[in-house]
Amino acid sequence: MEIAIDELVKSIIALFIIVDPIGNVPIFIGLTSNMNREERYRTFRTAIIISFVLLNVFALAGQSILSVFNISIHSFRIAGGLLLLIISIKILIHGMWEEKHLSSRSIGVVPIAFPLLVGPGAITLTIVNIRTAGVLITVISVMVVLLITWLILRAIEPINNFLGETGSVVISRLMAVFTAAIAIEFIASGIGFYVLEGARA
Repeated sequence: MEIAIDELVKSIIALFIIVDPIGNVPIFIGLTSNMNREERYRTFRTAIIISFVLLNVFALAGQSILSVFNISIHSFRIAGGLLLLIISIKILIHGMWEEKHLSSRSIGVVPIAFPLLVGPGAITLTIVNIRTAGVLITVISVMVVLLITWLILRAIEPINNFLGETGSVVISRLMAVFTAAIAIEFIASGIGFYVLEGARA
């Protein structure tokens, strides 16, 4: 029982760090800046539900899904990195994510649920956790982290009011730089694997 609790705590901490809902708050604010309160909460609710489904599906069948499409986790990291890079560049240029033709639900799915909350790192971790910690611990850790994330998202309104319009734009752009760096790390990691494989061959 003690070992199980230890494994659960480790899984929750590791997943929370990778999902990083606190660090992404300025980006979430930028993505939903043109929405009213009801639309914003609807967007976040959609994001949490989709994130829960994605993480559990990939935890239980991630390797099989990638194998069916003949996709390696390294290619997945490159694709997720590219998507994150595009998002960060748009935020750097405009100060926010500008996709006026997209509904709040669409934004809740992409880019908030994927790849901001559930990116290649979170998916890779859940696939590893399912092998090392087991199904129950992995599913509980996903539930706990997403519950904490939901509580943080619910508190975005006062955070947004505190920062103000200028503060939100400045912090969004600052965080976009870090997001771009993370994206490049994903891309470099994926490409690096194929370079090493090519060198060995």
